[in-house]
Amino acid sequence: MNLFESYIVALTNLYGIVPAEILKDIYNSQNDEQISIEEVNDILDNFPENLAEAFVYSYRGHFVHDAVVEFDEFDSLMSKKAGKPYYIPEKEELLKYTDDFYYEVTEEFDDLLDYVSDNLIKDRDRAQELVEEIQGSCQIGSSMKYVMDNFDHFKVDFKSIEQLNEVMKLVMELSNNTRIWENNGHTPMEIFEKFEKPNIRPLPEVPFDFSATNVIDMKTRKKIGRNDPCPCGSGKKYKKCCLGKDESN
Repeated sequence: MNLFESYIVALTNLYGIVPAEILKDIYNSQNDEQISIEEVNDILDNFPENLAEAFVYSYRGHFVHDAVVEFDEFDSLMSKKAGKPYYIPEKEELLKYTDDFYYEVTEEFDDLLDYVSDNLIKDRDRAQELVEEIQGSCQIGSSMKYVMDNFDHFKVDFKSIEQLNEVMKLVMELSNNTRIWENNGHTPMEIFEKFEKPNIRPLPEVPFDFSATNVIDMKTRKKIGRNDPCPCGSGKKYKKCCLGKDESN
């Protein structure tokens, strides 16, 4: 397998679906030898057998992972990926993804592995197999039920609902920090921190007071609080006097 074919496999494993133009741009940005879009399209049209052996296929003008085609997820995944930027690791890191089983070992991965091996599966190697299966399910965007089915497959028996909740929390943290296809290789947390969080409107510095009113005392020109003296001069608090009358007008 030559270098460009290695890029095809690595990026397909990282993104699930790779448009020809994206593949060309990433390859050319990291290598002196350049490739044209015509050459990329020629590979799509005359697909090498060794790429198929690496679970990569030519499908509707894209390089697509076998799992996407097998489960008929192309349209759904393309819809989820739309408009999201691509995560592009450095060349050395990127080419590690030529291994279909490669994954980044994160703090969240280690936390879940430690919990599983300490509390659920004493065999550390067996515990790691389970956590790798869970991360793989997270990577392709499987539902949480499908992710949790891995515990059934490994015959894990939770001792209590509290323990199940602890595990669920660790699984969610792993899922939020796993590079997934529908985010074009970004983790959910990266997408939130870099692209969604900056667009969230900040809360006001002074929290909204649900007990406040919009009534103004015409003499002082100040807003009247519910517990302030009523401006009618009765000597009662506003909420005990004219508040109901004002709100009904």
